[in-house]
Amino acid sequence: MSGRTERGAVERFRHWLALHPAALTLLPTPAFAHASDLGHVLLLPTGYYIAGGALAVAASFLVLALLPPAVLDRFWRRRLPLFAFSDGFRTISSLISFAGFAILIAAGLSGSRDPLSNPLPLVIWTLLWVGLAMLQGLLGDLWSWLNPWYGPWRIISRLIGRKDEAQETRLPTWLGSWPAVILFFAFAWFELIDPAPDDPARLAFAAGLYWLLTFIAMLVFGYRAWSRRCEFLTAFFAMVARFALLERKKVERDEDGRLNLCWPGAKLLAAEPLPASGIAFLLLALSSVSFDGLSKTFFWLGLFGINPLEYPGRTAMIGVGSFGLVLTFVLLAAAFLLAVVLGQRLAASRHSFGQATGLLVWSIVPIALAYHVAHYLTALLVDGQYAIAALSDPFALGWNLFGTSDMQIEAGVVAGADSAWWLWNLQAGIIIAGHMLAVLVAHGLAWRLHPIPSRAALSQLPLTVLMIAYTVFGLWLLATPTAG
Repeated sequence: MSGRTERGAVERFRHWLALHPAALTLLPTPAFAHASDLGHVLLLPTGYYIAGGALAVAASFLVLALLPPAVLDRFWRRRLPLFAFSDGFRTISSLISFAGFAILIAAGLSGSRDPLSNPLPLVIWTLLWVGLAMLQGLLGDLWSWLNPWYGPWRIISRLIGRKDEAQETRLPTWLGSWPAVILFFAFAWFELIDPAPDDPARLAFAAGLYWLLTFIAMLVFGYRAWSRRCEFLTAFFAMVARFALLERKKVERDEDGRLNLCWPGAKLLAAEPLPASGIAFLLLALSSVSFDGLSKTFFWLGLFGINPLEYPGRTAMIGVGSFGLVLTFVLLAAAFLLAVVLGQRLAASRHSFGQATGLLVWSIVPIALAYHVAHYLTALLVDGQYAIAALSDPFALGWNLFGTSDMQIEAGVVAGADSAWWLWNLQAGIIIAGHMLAVLVAHGLAWRLHPIPSRAALSQLPLTVLMIAYTVFGLWLLATPTAG
């Protein structure tokens, strides 16, 4: 092991001990773990925070129920025009991204085996899955410019003489987005349940194989069709981008687009109802990150007779974890569908259940994004530093390409009483704000279904109750002690 690798491991171990004082009494065992928040027991009046968060969400519903629909409609429609730009460099940016991806795969196969020194797990789990998701939710669809498939697909399509979509095999309509749902579940299982998702060689094989199979599918079925309905990263990032502050509208077909500044969540109100597969995808995105937080709590481990101070490791928890991942999704889906059914009955709606569900599920996006940011914030703050250092020496050969390979990792940013206070307040604020925005979006969507304000408000009562309950659940996850 290189000197830098050893230093990184020691720093990481100190950071872990700082957040888990009880671990000083235990014997350390080597293990891989995906990028995640490292919980700590808070000595804060969290009960007041939870009660305040629930009341804030409830109050937002009452305020919206009393506001005239025209007021909020004018609020949502406001746009600030910025500038126009074309897609001319999209192929180039994608090719650069593909080249970087290929280097990362090579680093995963031949570089350091330490997941804190090898850039592949740090880039995928921290910079891509955490950092890029946050930027998507803030700035819009950056993934369409950075994904590693578009550029190679354009080149190969031209080389084989394929110029239009008519020459491609069409995906059957009945397939919907179920391939994306299945692939997202496999991704979540690998991240949360697999014993070693951070092992560089293992991750390199999985990521490389996924890229290759996806690329072949895009050549057969077309880039647009496969990426929108079957490639889970594109589907996830596209849904998250609908919450962003920036909106890009086409000026000329497939060429220029004008960038506008809008309110967060405004683009969700113009969304079309999702089919059953799209509904499942969004609910799975929220339930998976929720289970990630739940899976190491003392409460969850206690249900299966596991002593949280003697955490047996991920290998021993595969069965329990798989069951929990499915159960969390089923319970969330059942609660959401029940809320929509009750809301439809309260409002005496004439719309079909499928139409109402497919439209109202878009209100889940702010909550899913808020959970994603709050849950993985500590991972981004600490593992992001490791990623910057590892990228300077991707193959553990002593390089210092960007002058950051010997940078000091400031793990104390998430350790200590002061850090716990500001970190908790920031995470709690993100979750509460996400649910309040979800209530706001849900009201706007409800008015599309029920033009009469009183009926729109009645239809949202059960869904608001669910959002209040989920606010309490999310804040409890942040505050409750965790193991592992």
